[in-house]
Amino acid sequence: MFTGLVECTGRVLELQPVESGARCAIDIPFAAELALGDSVAVNGCCLTVDRLPGGNRVEFDLLTQTMRVTSLGHLKPGSLCNLERAMGGGGRFGGHFVMGHVDTVGEVISITPVGQDHMVRIRIPKDYMRYTIDKGSIAIDGVSLTIASIPEEDVLEFWITPHTWQRTIMHTYAPGSITDIEVDMIAKYIERLHVPRS
Repeated sequence: MFTGLVECTGRVLELQPVESGARCAIDIPFAAELALGDSVAVNGCCLTVDRLPGGNRVEFDLLTQTMRVTSLGHLKPGSLCNLERAMGGGGRFGGHFVMGHVDTVGEVISITPVGQDHMVRIRIPKDYMRYTIDKGSIAIDGVSLTIASIPEEDVLEFWITPHTWQRTIMHTYAPGSITDIEVDMIAKYIERLHVPRS
């Protein structure tokens, strides 16, 4: 499990298609602290460390399903990505419950600087809007965010602080940027328990 508090960013070194998906190599600042089999959230998608060839290079296998559901297939060498290690058992919890299981992708539709902050609007598929509420939690590219408002039936609005803007990939956003979306896990469980299944 993750908290949605991004530790740092890294750069994609390589993304090579393979028969079952792709192999992704990323330059990760905390590579020396990783072991084979560890989980790392890359733009909010939980990936398993598959190879540690040395230095800061860390390699992951991406399944076809991962490529289909997330934005990781859009990465290119040089792309910046958000990174977070799985939460330790004795760690302090500061974000919200983020599983690293991306539900869908969204699209940045506008970015508006307001003083030192930025107001970002992201469109997500309407089927996932039922898991969102005003002032609720959601993970965007692995960043735990509070939904500031819902101005349209398929649009979420966020206010991004300078700290988050500079320390994550959000400062690279532009209209049309594709983002990974993980909706609130608790909302999905509640729906599962209370909505009759046919």
